[in-house]
Amino acid sequence: MDNLKYFLKRLLQTIPILLGVCLIIFLLFHIVSGDPTHLILGKNATKQQMAELREQLGLNRHWFIQYLDVVKSAFTFDFGSSWATKQNIANMVKEGITPSLTLTLPAFIISTIFSLMLGVLVAYYRGGKVDRYVRVICICGMSIPSLSYILFFQWSLAYKLGWFDISGYDFGFPNFIPYIILPGIIWIILSIGPDVRFFRTVILDELYQDYVRTARAKGLNEVTVLFKHVLKNTLIPIITYVVIQLPYLILGALLLESFFSIPGLGGLILSALNNNDFPVLKAMAILSSIAIIIFSLITDFLYTLADPRVKLK
Repeated sequence: MDNLKYFLKRLLQTIPILLGVCLIIFLLFHIVSGDPTHLILGKNATKQQMAELREQLGLNRHWFIQYLDVVKSAFTFDFGSSWATKQNIANMVKEGITPSLTLTLPAFIISTIFSLMLGVLVAYYRGGKVDRYVRVICICGMSIPSLSYILFFQWSLAYKLGWFDISGYDFGFPNFIPYIILPGIIWIILSIGPDVRFFRTVILDELYQDYVRTARAKGLNEVTVLFKHVLKNTLIPIITYVVIQLPYLILGALLLESFFSIPGLGGLILSALNNNDFPVLKAMAILSSIAIIIFSLITDFLYTLADPRVKLK
């Protein structure tokens, strides 16, 4: 009952948060960015052309009415039409979310599990050769730009060796699998470095707590201490780290989708940026904000499952 009251309270608190997010988004796109008709028509546009376009796009209405449109879209998911393609934005999002998730979700799950296992391994062998080698590899991997990985693997594994498709996407299972393997591998490689370093740090911080020294003094071996006690008590920061990344999976992987011609939300955002398509960019900003709010609520609930001592009030 307390948990239900907490979540109802949090849901009510999200309303002013969402209104504030909508205000920030409105100010960024309508005030800070200036007149979008300049960007769309170019420098040589006449005042009459700009006025006609402003009226066509509804930009000549009172600013408060335009702000209410942003608020309405956040609660109804009716984002209107794209300036560039004239398509319904909600339909564009629905079409793009499947390719994005077929790429990001499996890669995220694999990279998280593998990184956690590797983090436990290097924490167990802390200070040894395994720990040093893995840390050096992680740092070197993180030092290489993501674009370098994409170009190198496309050239070597796809073009030269022909093991994978260079680009493209085919809807429907299992037709899309050949197209997501190579970008998925790149995602995993890019994720392992920061993930392993985080998991290692969290586990090592817990290993030096007083209760761990007490457990060792009682004669428990290192494996039992690590898996039975330490990992259990590191679940809170691990859950926070993992769940907070989930909203960004929905938005897709911008560079990967762009270079591999995957028609996901990452490519949609990039196309909107190139075409100054403000309605699409506003829609993606609103959706990302809503996703972060929802997953923060999920994180709180997972805390209670990971540690019964956590009470939601």
